[in-house]
Amino acid sequence: MEWMHHANRAIRRVLKAQGVKSEHVELLGADVHFYRAQGRGKGPPLLMVHGLGSSANAFFRTVTPFARRFSQVFALDLPGNGFSPVPSSGPMPLKQMVELLLEFRRRVIGEPVFLLGNSLGGGMALTAAGLDPGPLKALALIAPAGARLKEERMAQLLQSFAIHDARQARGLARKLFARPPLPLLLLADELRKMVSTPTVKNIVAQVTPEDALPPEALRALPMPTLLIWGQREKLLPYEAIDYFRAHLPPHAEVHEVRGFGHMPQLEHPREFVRRVTDFAHARALV
Repeated sequence: MEWMHHANRAIRRVLKAQGVKSEHVELLGADVHFYRAQGRGKGPPLLMVHGLGSSANAFFRTVTPFARRFSQVFALDLPGNGFSPVPSSGPMPLKQMVELLLEFRRRVIGEPVFLLGNSLGGGMALTAAGLDPGPLKALALIAPAGARLKEERMAQLLQSFAIHDARQARGLARKLFARPPLPLLLLADELRKMVSTPTVKNIVAQVTPEDALPPEALRALPMPTLLIWGQREKLLPYEAIDYFRAHLPPHAEVHEVRGFGHMPQLEHPREFVRRVTDFAHARALV
């Protein structure tokens, strides 16, 4: 991942030049890298969680804008992703990553947060909210995983990450983005490497439909909840948003956004930040 390695390091340099801190903490036996931006707003700390095979750098275009409205902004690299190495004990199971997320909030942030997750990070945010809802001021789910799907639909979704060549990698890029960046299509083998790591393979091998948060747990979520789903979503099946519409509590807001794909924080950062901050403002969080 030579090209991607250099790109990630360049993004980190840009963020640090903007005043964002790049830090490490040891949690549950893992060396966890994260970004911390001191905010100028009055909103609670915002904690952002990336998706499968991605990293905290997926939020690089939104960290500074969010810092204008929230007191602090955090984005962490889950173990085996970004600048967080694979633990010495091997790839961390998904359930333990959720425990790590809760521990990060307790030990590093130390106060209630606005938790935002994209894709797998959205599914993790939902699970964390079900396990420990008290310290969550609000929840933002961006094209979240975690819907209970039929076995064949789940198999099709997981098959998207079985990438063996550049052609298949370009196919995945077209699912991840409404309009895939040309460099990603030209250097598709880098994407193949990103989703072929031991960490990604371990999660794909272990996840099952039963890992989804059941309807009764979704309905019981007490915190303000925002779900953003792009009308150009091509990775997750439409049954997923149907599931969330049916089972999230009545106070949850579901926004289907024209032009958004699976990762709007990269393709439409201004509109993405506006929608999240407007929601926070409407709920008297900022």
